[in-house]
Amino acid sequence: MSSLALRAARLAAPVAAAAAIFAPAALADVIPATGAPTLGPDNVAPGDFSARVTNPWFPLRRGSVYRYSGTRDGHPVVVITRVTRHTKLILGVPCVVVRDRLFVAGRVAEDTVDWYSQDRRGNVWYLGEATATYENGRVVSRDGSFQAGVNGARGGIFMPARPRVGQEFQQELFAGHAEDRFRVTGITARVRVPAGFSGRALRTVEWTPLEPAVVDGKSYLRGIGLAAERQLRGPGPGERLELVSFRRG
Repeated sequence: MSSLALRAARLAAPVAAAAAIFAPAALADVIPATGAPTLGPDNVAPGDFSARVTNPWFPLRRGSVYRYSGTRDGHPVVVITRVTRHTKLILGVPCVVVRDRLFVAGRVAEDTVDWYSQDRRGNVWYLGEATATYENGRVVSRDGSFQAGVNGARGGIFMPARPRVGQEFQQELFAGHAEDRFRVTGITARVRVPAGFSGRALRTVEWTPLEPAVVDGKSYLRGIGLAAERQLRGPGPGERLELVSFRRG
């Protein structure tokens, strides 16, 4: 695109009907993150990290269980996210292990293990995932799996310690496989989810150059974490999720 105005016009129009927790104006400035910090063998200091993730916008208390309900490509889905009591060392960095499973018609369609760590400043880093996609009970793909430090892959910031509107970060960097990025678009939006929680939310938009036609919006509640997710732009109905229950560890 040659101008910001053209970008805004093309991105904002398809999402005019998005839920209020995801303001369409937030998409007007989605541009690739430049100069965003990443983590690899050349700059890691393991002593600066902990598997105890306490960032108020993305707390990962061991034993916590999140249950989301919604749709993907028009089909009802349930997602269960569990913060396990396991730790994995990546580049010498201790990471808490989080398991995320997506169910369609009661059967597992995706099963992913994610690895997160928090630095001394309070930034949450994402150091990789092992993911599997299922069809008829069999694994048909492991695309998107990566681990920082393996085959040139690098970790990235998943949640900054002190989010500010306009901040952009690279969540992950494994060229051609995992290149998600996000931008903070709001920190005072009101949100209410079926789990019974409501309050001012942190809003972000996510995208990847691997699927440039798709832009997702996420909403985080302080002290809880991810509360809602919705595709804002892209082909088909995409995905929509809301937190329906939460058990704190």
